[in-house]
Formats: sequence, C-alpha cells, structure tokens
Amino acid sequence: MILGMNAYASNPGYHVIKKLQLGGEGRWDLLTVDSAARRLYISRSTHVMVVDLDTDKLVGDIPDTPGVHGIAVAAELNRGFTSNGKANTATIFDLKTLKVLGHVKTGNNPDDILYDPASRRVFTFNGRSDDATVFDAASGEIAGTIALGGRPEFAKADGKGKIYANIEDTSEVVEIDSRKLVVTKRFSLKPGEEPSGMGLDAEHHRVFSGCHNKLMTILDTEAGKVIATVPIGEGVDGNGFDSETGLAFSSNGDGTLTVVRESTPGKFEVAETVTTQRGSRTMTLDPKTHKIYVPAAQFGPIPAPTSENPRPRPTIIKGSFVILVVGK
Repeated sequence: MILGMNAYASNPGYHVIKKLQLGGEGRWDLLTVDSAARRLYISRSTHVMVVDLDTDKLVGDIPDTPGVHGIAVAAELNRGFTSNGKANTATIFDLKTLKVLGHVKTGNNPDDILYDPASRRVFTFNGRSDDATVFDAASGEIAGTIALGGRPEFAKADGKGKIYANIEDTSEVVEIDSRKLVVTKRFSLKPGEEPSGMGLDAEHHRVFSGCHNKLMTILDTEAGKVIATVPIGEGVDGNGFDSETGLAFSSNGDGTLTVVRESTPGKFEVAETVTTQRGSRTMTLDPKTHKIYVPAAQFGPIPAPTSENPRPRPTIIKGSFVILVVGK
C-alpha cells in the first residue's frame, strides 16, 4: 500500500472542529492520549490535567510535578509516568485513581518520556545531561543510563525493541536497543537542523522529524538516510503519524498544523496547512478517532527584562488556556 494514497486527490479536510476551554494555571509542554481509556493528559508546569476524551470534561489532576514536560502510559501495568524537568525525577501514578505511587531519580532536566512495551521499561530523555534514564515500569528500579552524544528531544518506540530519538544539537536520530540499553545506530537528518517533534511509521521504518529550519525530514531507517523533506511552519515542537491514514503532522508555533502525505512511493508533499493558534507548538493524536489535540492560549505583553530573567516570555492571559481539537 502506498501511504496516503487512499482517495487523497484533494485536501484531507482537517480543521479546528472545537475548542476545549480548560483554563487553569501554568504553561504547557507535551500532552498524551491514552486512547483505550479515553483520557488526555496535559502538562502544565507543576501539575498534569486529565481530560475525558468522550465528554471533553476535566476529570482529574496530578499535582507536584515541577517542570513537567511529558507523560507516558503503560496501560497493561495500570501505571502512568511524568518527566519532571525541574526536579530531575519521574513521577509514577495509578492510571485509574491518578494517585501518586512514587518517584524515580533521573538525569538532568528529563524532557520527553516514553514507555517501551517490548522491554516493559520507561525511558526519560534528559536535555541537560545528554542521556536517557531507564527504569522498570512495574517496580521503578533503575535499569541503566544511556549516553546519547547530544541533547535529546522527542522519541518513539517501535514496539519491537527499538527506540528512535531526535538529537537536537547534532541534527541526528539515534536508534536504541531497549533491552541491551545501547545506541545501535546514528542517522544524520541533514538538511534538517535542530529536530524537535517526532512521528514514527514503525511498519514502514520511517521517522518523521520536525526541524527548526522549517523542514520535516522523512528518515528511512532501513535505507539509513533521509529520503525526503517537506516544508513546514516555524517553531515546530510536536509531530505525529497516523498509521491508519498514512498522514504525518507537524504542529508549529506560528499557528499552523502541517499535514503531509506520500503522493507517490518515496515522494512526500504538503496535503494542507491548517490554521491553529499562535504559540500552538505541540500536539498529540488519538489513533481511535484520528483527532489531533493542540494546546493554545492567549498571551499578554512581554515583561521587561531583568538580571534574573534577561529573556522573559509573554504572560498567559488568565483563563485563556484551551485545547484545539483538529479533525474532519
């Protein structure tokens, strides 16, 4: 099957179909869908909001996650995990009750976090120590640390024992053996620079990386090289791949969502560009409904620089935080 060729002669027709007005305190980073349990987890600086995907209602909150970046889910173990960048820890919580079960010490500034079902381990990708901390998902015991040779950003597991991680400062993807805990391959993403978000087509061995020079690279891990690039918006920080539709996505801070398809074998193109909201740089995908969830907010003016904060960011207008739901 040629990916993306199913009746895609015209635009797929994605658009913002509704907004979930959630409000609440804190900036945001990553968000995760637990499709089977119909829950959406949203990182909010010091806590994690939990939304019921069928009712669009806030149903819980996980507190005390300082500098939280990401959330991972191990459904078969009834465990969830957060990466707490300011505490250099991962929180373990119960998926049903959301009760905190414990904490694991990680490397410096754990950013992305994932659960690998093949090894039943959790991996945190640590942005300041250039490594990954690995621990057993059931017990929380540390299994090891993997030196990555650069600053990791997003990562994906293929479900068969391989993990792929973007290395931002070297513009590479590394392949990790999740059982042996070693880097087995390194792939250059040139001409892509500073990869951030990632989507993975595990079946066809392709990695979609959103790069900060406004390119999505398509890496063929079997061929060992980038086979295509596609233009995307500015300020990407979230990407995804829908295995059922064959479409890849890039969420861009300039207020766009780029939709990419394979037009002919090995050739990729922008299928459409969806208007989202400025600052909406991350995303997650629900494989059951094929909806995309993009966080957004309204911002006030940028405060004056100080010696403690020479590069201040604009403040979020109180109560303006929303989740944009993108679908057909």
